[in-house]
Amino acid sequence: MSTQAVVAGTRDVVAGLLGAGFNGAVHLPGEAEYDEQRRSVIPSVDSRPLVIAEAYGRTDVQAAVRTAREYGVPLAVQATGHGTRVPADGGILLKTTPMTTVLIDPERRIAKVAPGARWGAVLDAARQFGLAPLSGSHRDVGVTGYTLGGGVGWLARKYGFAADSVIRAEVVTADGRFVSTSAEQHPDLFWAIRGGTGNFGVVTSLEFRLYPVRQVHAGIVYYGIDRAAVILRAYRDWTATIPNDLSTAVVLTRVPGTEQRAVAIKVLYAGPAELAEHLLKPLFATAGPRLAGELKTVEYADAAMGGTPARHLDFLDTLTDEVIDVVTELEDATVEVRHWGGAMAHPGPGAGPVGHREAAYSLIIDREVTGLPDSGRTFVNFLGDPGRADTAYGAADLQRLREVKRAYDPANFFHLNANIKP
Repeated sequence: MSTQAVVAGTRDVVAGLLGAGFNGAVHLPGEAEYDEQRRSVIPSVDSRPLVIAEAYGRTDVQAAVRTAREYGVPLAVQATGHGTRVPADGGILLKTTPMTTVLIDPERRIAKVAPGARWGAVLDAARQFGLAPLSGSHRDVGVTGYTLGGGVGWLARKYGFAADSVIRAEVVTADGRFVSTSAEQHPDLFWAIRGGTGNFGVVTSLEFRLYPVRQVHAGIVYYGIDRAAVILRAYRDWTATIPNDLSTAVVLTRVPGTEQRAVAIKVLYAGPAELAEHLLKPLFATAGPRLAGELKTVEYADAAMGGTPARHLDFLDTLTDEVIDVVTELEDATVEVRHWGGAMAHPGPGAGPVGHREAAYSLIIDREVTGLPDSGRTFVNFLGDPGRADTAYGAADLQRLREVKRAYDPANFFHLNANIKP
């Protein structure tokens, strides 16, 4: 496309936004704010949209959707940029970042958040009432994208996926309509968004349950890398004996601030320290002398657990000796084996299409590797290649998701994402 055509297209789209009643800020190529706003947390995503439009409310979202359809340009939605995997080239990049409202109903134990809210704001608002959301590993991650992708956090074994706690969502659909979804209203759409991500519309409000968790016993402790295989084999047996209140992961990494390779054991227990230490004693005894780190009782909002970048992701039904032998030979990689199961595997009736709930462990590695068996299963929140979205779901759920997509977005207007085709 020629420069003149791009300029003309940009001018037309801006005019269309304003004519449709868009009230937020609009940024154009060549402006300093344009380059700032188009950034994704994922360095490989280098979007070059015609315009960047910052939504201040639901009507702005509707105006952006209608304008993109009218002018036949793609639309991508970005809040914090953590879930942005597909560039919004030649279209409208709709930023919901300014929509950050967080409301807590302590009597009903419910949070209602706008799409630009981050977990830190929800954690801080909920802790005043002794409540906790099913948040992820980082405070700056956006609530809505994380939750719509399933959302596996450190309370997930006890309470389930974040998506399973959603009770209502307000959505702008592909034709610009505003709909309120719940188990009673548009139940098919409500089911689909709780794990099917942003394939079905732009979520402008999300309501979800909070839980009575004020303090946890949590932290990360480090042991010698020479014990890695022994620890992982012991972990395989030990995880079969522990209650759902205890969430753990074993990570082959480095001691913070050093180049020393080590085995990190991450722990979060939603209960008293004495019982946590009793449950952990067999695993720690196998691990040998501790190199660094500690567990301590903290408010849940202050438990900094961190995460591992997912270049390789797979689910394991068991932690085999073959897998252990391969990952312990990876000298320069960060490898995380995380225990799943518990409430994640046993949702209530009507739960959304969060895939592969049956898995016992997730295996995440920060680089591509060979020599590992591959189940072909993925998880949307960790998916580096959006073209593999289908592998995040079981066959029955995938078919149902396609049917809902066909009903609400038959032309696949929302496709700059981990796309499910109608």
